Amino acid sequence: MFSAPPEALLKQWESEQDRLRLQLIQEDSEDWQSRTHFSGLERVAGVDLSYIKGDHVHACAQLAVLSYPELQVLYEDSQMVALTAPYIAGFLAFRETPFLLDALKRLEKNRPDLVPQVVFVDGNGLFHYREFGLACHLGVLSGLPCVGVAKNLLQVQGVRKSEEHQAQVSGPFT
Repeated sequence: MFSAPPEALLKQWESEQDRLRLQLIQEDSEDWQSRTHFSGLERVAGVDLSYIKGDHVHACAQLAVLSYPELQVLYEDSQMVALTAPYIAGFLAFRETPFLLDALKRLEKNRPDLVPQVVFVDGNGLFHYREFGLACHLGVLSGLPCVGVAKNLLQVQGVRKSEEHQAQVSGPFT
């Protein structure tokens, strides 16, 4: 079990997010991104760290690469890992990025022909308290375009999760 990190560590992590944010590319950088139907996109990946209920020390880091548009599995990597940082809201990247980055590096070493053109990340990207979540962190460090696909919305255009926000997202969609 992890104890609460000292305030100095949180300040260090905030500083690291600020430093890495300067390297973030927010516009299309690949030809396929601006083509109709993403023509030229051939490989997509998804990454996640899955936690074992009741175990605060171990998790499973997972990477899957699929063909696009067929979505056939081309590559899978799952590794049990020992967590090195506690979960702290707004700092998920410091808990998960090292393991997800390792999975991408193993892929690049073992099957460089299958390196994805985009990675979908189970976590926020720009919709984050400091506009630099796990997806942004992984994208900057890996050099790959990453998209955050989070289960929980942290922030959108300055709107934080609140009763008003809940009413907006649970209302009828047009």
